[in-house]
Formats: sequence, structure tokens, C-alpha cells
Amino acid sequence: MAKTILIVDDSASVRQVVSITLKQAGYDVIDAADGKEALTKLDGRKLHLVISDVNMPRLDGIGLLKQMKEMPAYKFTPVIMLTTEAGDAKKQEGRAAGAKAWVVKPFNPDQLLGAVAKLVLP
Repeated sequence: MAKTILIVDDSASVRQVVSITLKQAGYDVIDAADGKEALTKLDGRKLHLVISDVNMPRLDGIGLLKQMKEMPAYKFTPVIMLTTEAGDAKKQEGRAAGAKAWVVKPFNPDQLLGAVAKLVLP
């Protein structure tokens, strides 16, 4: 059974590229345009990983991560932040909120898949 990954990014083109990359690697993909929409997708279904942008309207990636970690069903779901933010302060904020990896855009698909493989156990 394929592992399910939620992609959260306000850029439709980024969601599309990440989705294609993951689907070609055999993952099922759900997507959301921002943190608020992502919260509606956290409906109890099993997610093996969340890949989220940091800077988004309505609810940013760090805010989404904090709210997600308060939900018993998603408390231990790993999160990769996929963002243009490369500063140490933002990375530390992400780690403190529970992010397991930080991938800077523009990203290399193999780099992203490598990070995914480390966090999505078979």
C-alpha cells in the first residue's frame, strides 16, 4: 500500500512539481494551498508525512505545524519544511515546532526524495 503525503504550499506550480516527483516515486499525494486548508485535510486519515512551505497566507507553515502537533492523530507525523527561508533563526523556529527536515527552494527532486525516504519508513 502506497504511503500518503500531504503537500502544503500556496504556489500551485510548486505543489504540482512536488506532487509529480512524489507520485513517480510511488507515493499517494494530497495537497492544500495553505495552512488553513491543510487543517481541513487532517481529518483522521493516516498521513505518513507532511511537506509544507513556511510563508503562506491565512496560516503559515510554522503555525500549521504547531496546530498539527496538538492533534493526537498527527502528533508523531514527520514534517519537512520546503521553503525559500534559509536563515538559521527560521530553521530553529521550525525545529522547535517539530519540523524533522528543512529543504530550501529551488529544490533538487533527488534531494527531496532522499529526505522523504529517511522519514517515511517502509
